[in-house]
Amino acid sequence: FLGYMGTVKGKSPLTVEEYFMDLRTFFRYMKQHRNQVPQDIPFDEISIDDIDLEFIKTITLTDVYEYMNFVSTQRKNKATTRSRKVSSLRTYFQYLTNKVNKLEHNPITELETPKTKKSLPKYLTLEQSMDLLNAVEGPYQSRDYCIITLFLNCGMRLAELININLSDFRDDTIRITGKGGKERIVYLNESCKQALSHYIQARRALPHLVDTDALFVSKRTGKRLTARRVEQIVESCLKNAGLSGKGFS
Repeated sequence: FLGYMGTVKGKSPLTVEEYFMDLRTFFRYMKQHRNQVPQDIPFDEISIDDIDLEFIKTITLTDVYEYMNFVSTQRKNKATTRSRKVSSLRTYFQYLTNKVNKLEHNPITELETPKTKKSLPKYLTLEQSMDLLNAVEGPYQSRDYCIITLFLNCGMRLAELININLSDFRDDTIRITGKGGKERIVYLNESCKQALSHYIQARRALPHLVDTDALFVSKRTGKRLTARRVEQIVESCLKNAGLSGKGFS
């Protein structure tokens, strides 16, 4: 199933990993729910290696609703996370039923998606944006300033930013690869071009580069920055600007 999602459906490695984790959590719950593991074994240590087709054929819609109650009450998953888990299960059982004909009928056809709250996105005012840029400091200032500038001006996601390569730039544009491998061209304003120019100069001075085409790299390792590291950079800048704890991310 995971191979099908990655190669045939063209889902990103991150999306495929999310499918895997969602299904692993579900099968761990099912084994625990059916008393097939010792009660004292930690949930995250439950093995699902013995899950087979015969086990899957016994799963009912009631099982899935009880599982959704479990992730809501025990794991404190928000509605958006529960909605994704429903989507993962629905896609998986549709695959087993319609694509590879391993199931005669889909037991979760009537599974409903949790309602999610529709809220307006939080955004920075112009003054707050300037405060944030002015708060960028430290030994990686040119890199972090460039990261914040691109986030503020280009409307890109975290995963899109960390996957930018030097080869994605052409004249005053940058090619962004979004969800599902979809590409779009974003025009760079003067603020972005200046920030990029200063950072590229600092990048050239790094003693070693492992990921040579990656735009944003670690000064210490020379490897492409991870999503978590960029989150930490943004969190630090927000804190320095007095904007932490206000819902910005």
